Amino acid sequence: MPVGSGAMSAAQPSATAQRLAAHLNRRACWRWPEILFWLAILAVIFAAPSRAAIINEVLIAGLFALSLDLILGLAGIVSLGHAAFFGLGAYAAAILASKGVADPTLGLVLGAAVAAVAGLATAPLLLRGADLTRLMVTLGVSLMLGELANRNGWLTGGADGLNFSIAPVLGLFPIGFTGQRNAALYSFAVLFILFAIARRLAQSPFGLALAAIRENRLRAGALGIDTSRRIIAIYVVAAAYAGAAGALLAQTTQIVSLDLFDFHRSADVMLMLIIGGAGYLYGGLIGAAAFIVLRDVISAATPEYWEFWIGLALVILVLAGRERIGEAPRRLIALFAPRAARRGVA
Repeated sequence: MPVGSGAMSAAQPSATAQRLAAHLNRRACWRWPEILFWLAILAVIFAAPSRAAIINEVLIAGLFALSLDLILGLAGIVSLGHAAFFGLGAYAAAILASKGVADPTLGLVLGAAVAAVAGLATAPLLLRGADLTRLMVTLGVSLMLGELANRNGWLTGGADGLNFSIAPVLGLFPIGFTGQRNAALYSFAVLFILFAIARRLAQSPFGLALAAIRENRLRAGALGIDTSRRIIAIYVVAAAYAGAAGALLAQTTQIVSLDLFDFHRSADVMLMLIIGGAGYLYGGLIGAAAFIVLRDVISAATPEYWEFWIGLALVILVLAGRERIGEAPRRLIALFAPRAARRGVA
């Protein structure tokens, strides 16, 4: 064995690790389009106080869609029962407030924690079977939790739901019906903090491992990645995010009902992610805004047939492809750009 070959082999992995760390650090840096995106949301909240209620709904739906993107977009785990964690978080915050502990921060933390515990308890069920099995398991969990909430009316209010009051955020900013802009700002702050954490998580070695699992779980396991632990970990995180979104909805509306566990909640958030695109985190936020605005506009124009038009738009999106639709403006710009350049040269 040549002298120094051991030192070279030891130094090579270290150099590779340094290059990987530098690459991840570069990706973690916030770019100016991202900064403008968040500043634009903040500006809309202040510029349109009369629309604060729908903005708050969009922000909460965006957080809910972000939670699904963590498991579907990053790890490739399909779920049709994500509303289970959304409803758990909402009811946890509502029950806490109805018992006299109306602090929003405590309710938010409790909602996320309860959903995370439920995610940890049900995550092992996802490790067996294919996508169809996971769909049925997640849907079954959501249906069971909804029935438990219905049967235990002494705690959840049953079919009547719960009405409660919530204290101002930090004791200063009311977030009820008299403080809808404060509610939107509260949801915005929670969404931004959790998004920043999810963004850093996605651009870490853990996120790269999840991408490998998404592409080929068997090959990822052959490379030495503990796929089971990582799937459980990201599922728990996604459940906590969904619970936080449910807690936000409960606190800002001050009412919860069994509707939170319904299948349409899981279906709607899946549609939001399909519209915006999965795997890059911003897709859930964009899809939530597009879905809710499109729903409100169409339902105002044709209250009887709004679901038909939304379905038609989704069919066109799926058949045409998001990439093709996005390519049309770029081709148009490229068509006129050379002409403008020639006129400038002339």
